[in-house]
Amino acid sequence: MDEDGANAARVDGDTETGADDADTADTDGPEATGEASMPGVPDPNPQENDVPDDVQKYARFKKMDGAQYDRVNDFLRERTYITAREWAIARLCSDFRTETGVEMTKIGENLPDLVPFMTDTYTPQAVNQARASFEEKVRMAGATFLYGAMCDFFTAEELDDVMYEATEVAKFLLEVEGVDLSVEDELEAEERISSVMREVREASAELRAEDVAGTDE
Repeated sequence: MDEDGANAARVDGDTETGADDADTADTDGPEATGEASMPGVPDPNPQENDVPDDVQKYARFKKMDGAQYDRVNDFLRERTYITAREWAIARLCSDFRTETGVEMTKIGENLPDLVPFMTDTYTPQAVNQARASFEEKVRMAGATFLYGAMCDFFTAEELDDVMYEATEVAKFLLEVEGVDLSVEDELEAEERISSVMREVREASAELRAEDVAGTDE
């Protein structure tokens, strides 16, 4: 089993460790992976015959051939909380999952072959740290969004606009990854999201009404 604990410390020197570091420069180069000082870091240039078949056939991110890490990172930072490193590794952790866990060693050793804008290999600990950071940011963003939806700060129309913008960014990222979204799939996803948001608004209104009634008593 390649999967390490969720709180394993990153050993490759990348300072992008969580939502509080949103303004810290996220890099993907020798300085980020600590190749010069870490003897346990895999060879950044593995021989072609060392690349596993499933890695050679991996088709995600092919639309981004030639993309530079910094440009991808800037795009994500303008629209999400996650970095390019966290985005790529979260997707890889989903795709390279077995019955015994995530194949973090395989992901780290073959990262440049799997993702065009990643240029260096990562240790298993570095892969695990990026995955944990992604999960933490999703949870924090989710809590922030739900609070904004439930605290009556947004009108129903404004909340619909927020959801539309978020959905468009999410769909774009999926399409870049190579996910083929049909019109039916898009409509179904949008309906599920709208249904959930209607329930959130209704529950929020009920809670506020109960608070008012309790105050009056």
